[in-house]
Amino acid sequence: MKETLRQLVLNASIAAFENKEFISADIPAFTIEEPKADAHGDLSTNFALVSAKALKMPPRKIAETLLRHIGGSHPLIEKTEIAGPGFINFFIRPSAWYPVLTEIHAKDMDYGRATTGNGQKVQVEFVSANPTGPLHVGHGRGAIVGDSTAAMLNACGYEVHREYYINDAGRQIQTLGLSVLLRCRELAGQKIEFPEECYQGDYIKDIAEELRREKGDWIFTLPEPEAVAFCSRFAADRMIIEIRNVLNSLGIIFDNWYSEQAMVDAGKVESAIEKFKNQKVIYEKDGALWFNTSAFGDEKDRVVVRNNGQATYFASDIAYHQDKLDRGFDRIIDVWGADHHGYIPRIRAAIEASGKDKSQFTVILTQLVNLLRQGVPVSMGKRSGQFITLKEVIDEVGRDAVRFIFLTRNYDSPLDFDLEIAKQKTNDNPVYYVQYVHARISSILKKAKEENALTIPGIDDPDLGKAMEMIREPEEIRIVKHLARYPETIRQAAELMEPHRVAFFLMELAGDFHAYYNKHRVLTEDPALTAGRLYLIFAVQKVIRNGLTLLGVSAPDSM
Repeated sequence: MKETLRQLVLNASIAAFENKEFISADIPAFTIEEPKADAHGDLSTNFALVSAKALKMPPRKIAETLLRHIGGSHPLIEKTEIAGPGFINFFIRPSAWYPVLTEIHAKDMDYGRATTGNGQKVQVEFVSANPTGPLHVGHGRGAIVGDSTAAMLNACGYEVHREYYINDAGRQIQTLGLSVLLRCRELAGQKIEFPEECYQGDYIKDIAEELRREKGDWIFTLPEPEAVAFCSRFAADRMIIEIRNVLNSLGIIFDNWYSEQAMVDAGKVESAIEKFKNQKVIYEKDGALWFNTSAFGDEKDRVVVRNNGQATYFASDIAYHQDKLDRGFDRIIDVWGADHHGYIPRIRAAIEASGKDKSQFTVILTQLVNLLRQGVPVSMGKRSGQFITLKEVIDEVGRDAVRFIFLTRNYDSPLDFDLEIAKQKTNDNPVYYVQYVHARISSILKKAKEENALTIPGIDDPDLGKAMEMIREPEEIRIVKHLARYPETIRQAAELMEPHRVAFFLMELAGDFHAYYNKHRVLTEDPALTAGRLYLIFAVQKVIRNGLTLLGVSAPDSM
């Protein structure tokens, strides 16, 4: 509808102002938007305002001239008005919205999908938590944002690759191994002092018990460095299995699990360092190797190899992001916690130094999740010793609630997640509020079939036109207009990497449907009216299903 109206305005402007030094190439960018108030029409344009300078005419005069050339008999437009300093408001004929319903039923599960990505290869890397402990709710938010962003991009024609980067090298993995080894000694009856810097949660004891069951006292026969190394690998492998299982329970499946240690063993970190040394981007100072990131916009240079010869995390990240681009991805998107904000310039610098376009690299920063129970903060977990784990939250409230509610706020804002609200079967629970629409419509359609009411007319049904003509209540037109916005919502969610837009859309659509259903009967004594309303609500159900599916949430037929 917006594109049709845009072309109409363009054609009218060229015809209206052809005598002036004003051709289509000179027409300023103008918008076709939905007014905030229904009284201002269905769509509005600021064409007259943005063209005033070029045309050297008052905006209202431009608007009057434009409307004379559009005329009052266009099949799309019921009436027009000029508002304020020169906005043109368009009131669309109700019948002009009917093709939206036909398109929904024709495209079905493909309604809303697009080809704007043109097969561009995009990698989305998300979660990537160190395999040193259970996932917490902050990881969960990053997981859902990353997975849903990938789904939006896929729906818009991008070739999307989901990846988890396993930080299984370095000091934190050694600390994990030491923690497990000490617990093994404790289980064997040895008296130990457990350092504060070691991992404290009960899960460490569980891993130690499993190791003892498999290996007995064998681990104590090894020199301590070898014992720590073995415990590190054993524990990291077990944690990765748990992490994978938790993410699978959220419906999150990665195309690739990329090991940092494997990358180091393959010599890719060393190779990247040598490459940049040869380019004079990495230099030596005070016995350490430094990356000249300040030359590429970072606030200062960064150490890649310490003076003790140990590579930093940054060194691995340089090699990893180099490897991403070497694999042929057109764009790489990383989903990080907000506390990593300061890390963005150095990675961007490394990408630019490699000769790539830094615009190929994007970071989504997710803010904290505040876990509540009836409004009271929850801070202690049963298993971690420090926090509520993501698994505990999923087990308590379910996958659908976690996925949907985590998307009810933009990821750049903190999120309050109340466990009790997430379990309620009331309109206060946003996922229930939306899913109930799908279930309610299933119930109506079932009842219509059982009562031998008119079935939903098909696209080729000769009575379809008559049925759609019955869709004319203001609440019905409001719903159809809302349904028409779905494809644009998906495109915006993909382009801006903001999957919460789809959750917002679904909640607003659910609100429109609830308001309509509370005021109007769907199954009536009038067969044509019933057929039209069934056609309408079935379209609503399809869009609700499509949106929930993109968000990784189920669309139940009963609740």
